[in-house]
Amino acid sequence: YLVVLVAPQDKAPGWVIQASNPREIQLIPLGAFEVPADKALEFWTKGTDWQGPVSLGLVKPGQTLTVPLDKLPPLQADQLFELTLENPTGSPTGKPTGPIQAIGRAVKVI
Repeated sequence: YLVVLVAPQDKAPGWVIQASNPREIQLIPLGAFEVPADKALEFWTKGTDWQGPVSLGLVKPGQTLTVPLDKLPPLQADQLFELTLENPTGSPTGKPTGPIQAIGRAVKVI
């Protein structure tokens, strides 16, 4: 699977998610991304039949994040991924609360 996360405002690609093996995904930045000092980026995913989004953790701008998939259902086509701006410690509710900074859906690569 491959996902390109784009900014909702201008559709500029900002991040790529690569799932080259079934045990983990990698969130790879495509360039510099500024985050306000009092905020953090949080990485989320949601499958089409899931109850709600699941946090995959906080992201440091400019760094690749590797996420093991052993705690989530298998990846699926059209699965939603997004990055939101949250409090420095992450979302206070366990669900996305901040504005979406980047969003995309999984596409199966043959």
